[in-house]
Amino acid sequence: MKRWLPFIKNDPTVAVIRLSGVIASGSRGTLNDAALAGLIERAFARGKPQAVALLLNSPGGSPVQSSLIAARIRRLATEKSIPVVAFVEDVAASGGYWLACAADEIFVDESSIVGSIGVISSSFGFHELMQRQGIERRVHTAGKDKSMLDPFRPEREEDVERLKYLQKQIHDAFIAHVKSRRGARLPEDQDLFTGEIWVGQKAIESGLADGIGHLVPKMKSKFGDKVKFRVYGQRRSLLNRIGAQIFSGVVSQIEDRALWARFGL
Repeated sequence: MKRWLPFIKNDPTVAVIRLSGVIASGSRGTLNDAALAGLIERAFARGKPQAVALLLNSPGGSPVQSSLIAARIRRLATEKSIPVVAFVEDVAASGGYWLACAADEIFVDESSIVGSIGVISSSFGFHELMQRQGIERRVHTAGKDKSMLDPFRPEREEDVERLKYLQKQIHDAFIAHVKSRRGARLPEDQDLFTGEIWVGQKAIESGLADGIGHLVPKMKSKFGDKVKFRVYGQRRSLLNRIGAQIFSGVVSQIEDRALWARFGL
């Protein structure tokens, strides 16, 4: 009722967006721009919040989806002149750190993992197994690079060089994003873009984070004890809640699990 009375001052509000999971397009990914678009728009628009807080817990994933989500957050923050503060839980690595850089400030727990500013591609090779089993691989293409990195044939040096060339372009875009957002906070005498990760205080010393801090006490210190929190998070479908995600594909789940496992999670 109080917010409808113009002569009574409303308590400050912070919109909290929970971004937790692997970043990937389509139904496989927990985090992607299509799924988050409406949620992010509402967080910035509803009730004129004093700030938007990002609760981050992601090992990364798609660089394109990371870029799209971060760009949406920055566009709304600029249009509405609302500061954005990120709070890292277990991990904000690779694409997860790309999202963190959408914030004006990044706070971590003493044990949070951040960084992994790099690009990775992984697969398997089955050609020797197929030979032992007497299986013949038949592939016909129009375009000599159409079957690049085919896991059922021996790896070609030119394929690897092509992959590295593509990865460098993505890596350069990632580096440019981090530099544009972190600016002078990054030390000039340290190479932060090797894919290395940092924990807690070391991340702060490396300029990748701004301090140790958790959502509620940090927001209360900024906006007072009466600050209110409005939380926005993705709703899982009924099928996901009862465990039907097993139908989404065993390989996809293994890949997602491997991303988390890289950081001991």
